[in-house]
Amino acid sequence: MKSVASSVARAAAFCLLFASLVGCSLPRSGPSKEEIYEGSVQRQGDAFIVTVNDRVTRATSLVPALGFSEAFQNAGVLGSDTISPGDTLALTIWENSDVPLLGQEGVNSTFLSEVQVDGSGHIFVPYAGRVRAAGNTPEALRKIITEKLDTQTPDPQVLIVRAAGDGSTVSVVGDVAAQGVYPIERPSRTLSGMLAQAGGITSELEITQINVIRGGKTERIWLTDLYKNPHMDIALRNGDRIVVQEDQRDFTVLGATGAQSRVPFESQTISAIEALALVGGLNSNLADPTGVFIMRNEPAEIANTVLGRNDLQGAQRMVYVLNLTEPNGMFMARDFVIREDDTLYVTEAPYVRWQKSLNAIVGPINTTASLSTLAN
Repeated sequence: MKSVASSVARAAAFCLLFASLVGCSLPRSGPSKEEIYEGSVQRQGDAFIVTVNDRVTRATSLVPALGFSEAFQNAGVLGSDTISPGDTLALTIWENSDVPLLGQEGVNSTFLSEVQVDGSGHIFVPYAGRVRAAGNTPEALRKIITEKLDTQTPDPQVLIVRAAGDGSTVSVVGDVAAQGVYPIERPSRTLSGMLAQAGGITSELEITQINVIRGGKTERIWLTDLYKNPHMDIALRNGDRIVVQEDQRDFTVLGATGAQSRVPFESQTISAIEALALVGGLNSNLADPTGVFIMRNEPAEIANTVLGRNDLQGAQRMVYVLNLTEPNGMFMARDFVIREDDTLYVTEAPYVRWQKSLNAIVGPINTTASLSTLAN
């Protein structure tokens, strides 16, 4: 029996020594609360660690504002019959003369079946020359051509019909029922009308963004804001590209939570308490509710406001701390806004770390005792 006790004692001493040397290497989900604080600027680290309070929640509650610029908003609505480059026109010209300028003798009408509007917006009409067609309606163009021919043939009459052609078109892709290229017509001259023309939206309305690409410039708006603000229902232009897609933002959750993953935004704004709920909340067997951290690169303007400074330049590494056990801790978590690319990390409770260390010691002791017992 003394031999067994001696073996157990030696194993215990060895394990205590081993645990003291490698305790920091025990399996865990991430750094401890103390280790995070060691990385603070105050301790020669490179991150500012800030306890969340009402002032901090107000300073950091930046919600992405989407909408169209004045240039997009002020673009006038195109007429449903406005001629555009690429259109094909059909012209019929009548002349009040037995010897017509354009047609054969005895035939007082001339039919030009396919007159293409070139890339610069012009057409060529015999004896009228090169005429600007794009931007005009067929009626306006008729008057222009009539005036040009009137000096050369008596009382000319002109009829213009807009025939098949590329005309003014818009492409619609993404989360719509029917992707494709659509002409700008009377019902679809505005953004909402074109979305309806494409069969409507198929993604979740709350997190759907509408991107309009025009002349190399991209602007976007939330779908819900488009319908709440009629002045944002912009007029479309030839060549516009409309991309409909769900919100692409996400954030990362790590540590002692119900799940560890990248989490997409399920609404336009998400609070810290909602972010935790999306991954199943805190792991009740592991989590330290006093150690909920949100890590992000904060713009200098916000960082200066949060820290009460005015000398910081460029993005700053910020670590915001939530203590859910405080009387107003849950309210702070409810009011703190999560932003794109944030990392939400929950530390393990000190008890869990102690329990792991104890298991690392007791496990080998029990194994040694069992082997000694079997040996006897």
